[in-house]
Amino acid sequence: MVGVLSAHASVVSRVESQKPLVVILMGPPGAGKGTHAGPLSVHLGIPHISTGDLFREHFRQQTLLGKQAKEYIDRGNLVPDELVLNMLFDRVSQEDCKAGYILDGFPRTLLQARSLDERLIGKVQLVVLNLNLPDERIVERITGRIACKDCGRPYHKTFDPPKVAAICDVCGGLLFQRADDTVAVVRQRLEVYRSQTAPLIDHYAQQHVLKEIDSQNEKGVVLRECLEALPSLPATQDIR
Repeated sequence: MVGVLSAHASVVSRVESQKPLVVILMGPPGAGKGTHAGPLSVHLGIPHISTGDLFREHFRQQTLLGKQAKEYIDRGNLVPDELVLNMLFDRVSQEDCKAGYILDGFPRTLLQARSLDERLIGKVQLVVLNLNLPDERIVERITGRIACKDCGRPYHKTFDPPKVAAICDVCGGLLFQRADDTVAVVRQRLEVYRSQTAPLIDHYAQQHVLKEIDSQNEKGVVLRECLEALPSLPATQDIR
């Protein structure tokens, strides 16, 4: 009987490994989702999909979905979840997403997560990486962020400063700080995160797909822990 169960588990595992890998990056603002999405995409060979980038691309191309979304935004309303999902699944139907993809910025609410579940359940290997970071570290990270106006290269006043103050090392452009990267705004964003997005942690934990990642560590360590939390991947050596 044990042998039969073991064989069944092996078959199930093999079938699961043949499904596309979908990685959802979660965590409060400033926890490092954007920082680690790119390297994860490179290591896994699957695209990083940001809902913010999707909106901008649809607006730029003036697609039907983009025009519909813009109507809501111009009226000061939130874009309905169904429309966001249509944009998302239009993107993931493309050939480069055949083996899977990384989601950054979606879902943000429990309702969005449940709608996403309906479209993904049974079709993919889902892993949710929850990047943890204490509030004080988040405030320190975000309020120190600066970037180049011309090429967009990001810096940090403390952790990654430019060689010459206010000047980009790459293109010589002027550096700027976003107006909303202030202590007051960051703390307000954290409150919104706690009320709207944090409940997703329980949602995905109940599905046994949630992996907790300590985002306080050095970037290479965090990336290695993210990779080791994913299925069918060997332990990663020094990633720098």
